[in-house]
Amino acid sequence: MLLIAPNMKLPLLIIYFIGLGLYAQDVPYNPQTSKGELYEYAQFADAGKVNLSISEVLSAPNIAYNNLESENHSVGFTGDNYWVRFSLENSDETQKTYYLETARPITDLATMFQISETGIIIGKSGDQIPFDERQVKHRSTIFKISIPAKTTTQIYLHLGSDGETINIPLNLYDEVSFWMVNYKQQLFLGLFYGLLLLAGTIYLFFFTSLREKTFLYYGLYVFSIGLMQAALDGFIHQYILSDGGFINSRAVMIAAILSNFFLLKYSEYFLKVDTSLPNFKKAYNTIYAVLAILFIMIFIGPKSLELVYPISNINGLLSLILILTTVFTMRYKRMAIDPYFSFGIFFLVIGLLGFVLNNLSLLPNNFFTLNSAKFGSAFEVIFLSLSMTNLIRNLRLEKEAIQDEALQKSEEISQLKSYFMSNISHELRTPINAIMGVAELELKDQNNSVENRKQYQVIKNASLSLLSNVNDILDFEKIEKNELVLELDEFNPSVMIHQISSNWKIEAEGKGLDYTFDMDHDIPTTVVGDAERFMQILNNVLGNAVKFTNDGHVTFKLKCTAQPKSVSRFSMQISDSGVGMDREQKKNVFDSFNQMRLNHKRQFGGIGLGLSIVRHLVGLFDGEIYLESETGKGTDVFIELPLKSLSKSETALNDIQKLTVKPQHILVVEDNKLNQMVMRKLLSGLPHISFAVVNNGQEAIDALQKEVYDLVLMDLQMPVMDGYEATEVIRSGKLGKAIGSIPIIAVTADAMQETRKKVLDTGMNDYMTKPVSKELLLQKIGKCQVNPILKIA
Repeated sequence: MLLIAPNMKLPLLIIYFIGLGLYAQDVPYNPQTSKGELYEYAQFADAGKVNLSISEVLSAPNIAYNNLESENHSVGFTGDNYWVRFSLENSDETQKTYYLETARPITDLATMFQISETGIIIGKSGDQIPFDERQVKHRSTIFKISIPAKTTTQIYLHLGSDGETINIPLNLYDEVSFWMVNYKQQLFLGLFYGLLLLAGTIYLFFFTSLREKTFLYYGLYVFSIGLMQAALDGFIHQYILSDGGFINSRAVMIAAILSNFFLLKYSEYFLKVDTSLPNFKKAYNTIYAVLAILFIMIFIGPKSLELVYPISNINGLLSLILILTTVFTMRYKRMAIDPYFSFGIFFLVIGLLGFVLNNLSLLPNNFFTLNSAKFGSAFEVIFLSLSMTNLIRNLRLEKEAIQDEALQKSEEISQLKSYFMSNISHELRTPINAIMGVAELELKDQNNSVENRKQYQVIKNASLSLLSNVNDILDFEKIEKNELVLELDEFNPSVMIHQISSNWKIEAEGKGLDYTFDMDHDIPTTVVGDAERFMQILNNVLGNAVKFTNDGHVTFKLKCTAQPKSVSRFSMQISDSGVGMDREQKKNVFDSFNQMRLNHKRQFGGIGLGLSIVRHLVGLFDGEIYLESETGKGTDVFIELPLKSLSKSETALNDIQKLTVKPQHILVVEDNKLNQMVMRKLLSGLPHISFAVVNNGQEAIDALQKEVYDLVLMDLQMPVMDGYEATEVIRSGKLGKAIGSIPIIAVTADAMQETRKKVLDTGMNDYMTKPVSKELLLQKIGKCQVNPILKIA
């Protein structure tokens, strides 16, 4: 509040009496006794672009005043200066204090001049002056007017804007009424902004988790709506940009353009305009371009800013029309559209329409019309939020459908993968079996020369290396699926260890290396475990030692320690003087495909799975493996494997061998000619065994019906009728009770775990993989003699 200095009183008083004489015909408004509203006693004038002082206004008789037409009279979008005048009368014996609410909170300049016989009191408001300089520290344009007893005071209001709409409401409250109105407004505004904050935050969180852009644009739209309303309500100026200034004067338009943009983007993504109505995409892009131009115009200068206000409002109406047209077109084309979305847009249109009509003084000035945009936005947010919950539900259902489809495809792929790996196992191991079988038989043939035996040994060793790589590939697939398990059986570890050591001794000496094998003599003759995996562990570690050593030595030491509960602990150390490893390489040595990481330019070959699989196998044995290595000085690998030893194992083994002396007539079912040859050579050397060979399952059934056999060695993958089908026919009892109970041992190149389970589930007694070991074959034949009915697990 400002008071005019005493030396200025006389000139102003003269001007005041002149103005009073010119204004004498107007009736003052008495808040207590006058009929009607204050606006009916007030007049306004357009002073154009000229910023007049109060003295010039009072002394200028040619200013044309007009009556206000409504309680919220609007002069539209303008950059002109407007003056409003009216008189207030206090007929009481005591001073009266009133609060005058006028203009909009975002009106740039609002100044009140209270003229009386004692001078002129000036009050300032508007969002282009510092908030602290306002006469009344309130977000709205509020002036405090005190009228002495039995006097009349004349009020002049100066309103100016940079192009926004100027409204001229004249709401006069006594002190009690003013604060009651404020409390009600604060409650309403608290609910409104709380709703926006909650909705915007929730859907931005949904976006961060679902990565669906619809949630992003909706959340940003809600926040931009809240920002625009906060600017319109004066909160931005009160709490954030309290000094006014450049950004504060443009905050409303910045927020309005952003909300327009995000509403369109949200609608575009929610309605899937790209796919449902691609021709409409051009219209959306056109409005985006207009919004970009308007956004730039905001910052160019005052004249461009003045143009932005009406254009942005028109563009906003066009945006709503475009959204409504999109909705109606989709409904006309019978496309699915969420009903809540339609309701939300409808309330937004109604709310904005009420806001515009109120600004144009076409609707009365009351709580509902003044806040129609807020009501529309609030109902819009509620209904659009309901539509978003439907979207979330649809996304969940869609995701569940995709997951079901993915699961089904995954299962199909898994089945195809298992089928593929089974075929790979069969197709690779079948020829390896034939090669190794022939090489083994030729090595045992005493008539072969030393040179020929060396060549067959090379063939056998190469086949063993190839078989080891095939096993590693198959095992890696099992490890990935967590399906690799040990098959417990009785075996003689000494025989296997000597066999593996002998094979790699030949390889090492072929490279000019010194090979040393030192084994403890006090080891059990028979242990229980997985013989094939036991061999695989030793084979991979010894193979690495020989492979990565070009000069020097390879040493294999084995000790066995008896432990409680008939457990023997096999402690093995494989040492070499090879390339060794640094500290970083040691960290990754047990990782899959580690060979690919080493800087040996692949000179040593290998697929990089050996030690990874070895570690996994050692873990299945409940053992331990660790190594020590230094670059250029070689590597020491230490393996600890606990195996259960059997008492009286030699007697049990002799019993089995005696059982195999019993004459046996065996039917060999095998389609591969080379494998037939191997089986003939394996069995023909045994005088107590006679056999016949057929090519497929159908021939096997025919042979069983013509001749009596004691056992069937059944291949699995064969033409005409495979081993599974033939076994099902045999076990069905259709061929008779005797044939139905005949022992069947699967002899297959398929080493997959699923195959073993399927074999036993089909009704076969036992299972062994190719290449066929003569000793293991006799052992399994003996077990079937002991109990031909039960399956051997």
